[in-house]
Amino acid sequence: MSKKWLYWFEELNSGHNDLVGKKCANLGEMTGLGMRIPPGFAISVEGYERFMAETGAGELIRQYVRDNVNELKNVRKQVEASRTIRQIIESQEMPPDMRDELYRYYEELKQRAGEDEIAVAVRSSGAVSMPGQMETYLNVRRKESVVRKVIEVWGSAFTTRAIAFRLEKGMPLDKAPIGVAVLKMVDAKSAGVVLTVLPTVGDTSKVVVEGNWGLGESVVSGEITPDQYIVDKESGCVECTVNKKTKMIVYKDSGTAMTDVPGDIQAKPCVDEKELKEIVRIAKEVESYFNCPQDMEWVLDCSGCCPENLYWVQARPAKYSKTKEKEAEYLAELMTRMFKS
Repeated sequence: MSKKWLYWFEELNSGHNDLVGKKCANLGEMTGLGMRIPPGFAISVEGYERFMAETGAGELIRQYVRDNVNELKNVRKQVEASRTIRQIIESQEMPPDMRDELYRYYEELKQRAGEDEIAVAVRSSGAVSMPGQMETYLNVRRKESVVRKVIEVWGSAFTTRAIAFRLEKGMPLDKAPIGVAVLKMVDAKSAGVVLTVLPTVGDTSKVVVEGNWGLGESVVSGEITPDQYIVDKESGCVECTVNKKTKMIVYKDSGTAMTDVPGDIQAKPCVDEKELKEIVRIAKEVESYFNCPQDMEWVLDCSGCCPENLYWVQARPAKYSKTKEKEAEYLAELMTRMFKS
């Protein structure tokens, strides 16, 4: 009997990182905390392994890597390898039993969302953190498209960036088992990120919220200059910088597109005072729960009012510069660098 390979988020927690990848495990943990997470499910690493074994794609990739391993340190060869391996994966059809089970989960997801048709995000979830190196597909509609995008996410584990990363880390090149998150899209009024630390200076007394109109990918990708709010954790004092936001990412019939922000809201803040307070409140609670600064992604639904329309789609430890608490610590590090140079 085949192993279980599909899980609802409520079946998971942060201890399931190796089973479903960091993103899915964290979504499970957040669900358990009672946070508002879009309904969805995880495809485990076992799903990837089954697909590779049953379609023969895994053996084709292993043979390709064996034949070319001595050349893969060359950047041009990495580009060629990415193109070849992704073609191997993406040319395969999902085995019928896997396809039908994935269809069943998608149909139940529609029931859970209370909608006849839904759009979903299909996101990579690596057991090893590789931010920005694998693909995310937004506004995916119909079960057939979901299956196709899952296969493409598996293929994206072999982007040129991902291959270079594994070479640098001494990781195997012929396999990259990852999980996949499938979750209902939120009809975003605005979206963005929150960090419970000032990342450039390591100031843990502050929370930074950044956002834009529409979907949050415009903020995460750095394509626009978002609104920024720096909030003191103790006093609640806010330093607010509202920028003119001329572009945003929105749904189209399938997928997403960059479009112009309506002129009457370009210079308006994309969150109000109540929404900002709620984003900061929850971010601080999550930081306290995990006992480390957090990097989180939030979305405000067009319908409803805060806090009911606030959703969370990511939470992970924040990367930031460490502050030097003592002069002696700074001098010791400086001397170490001098002796190494």
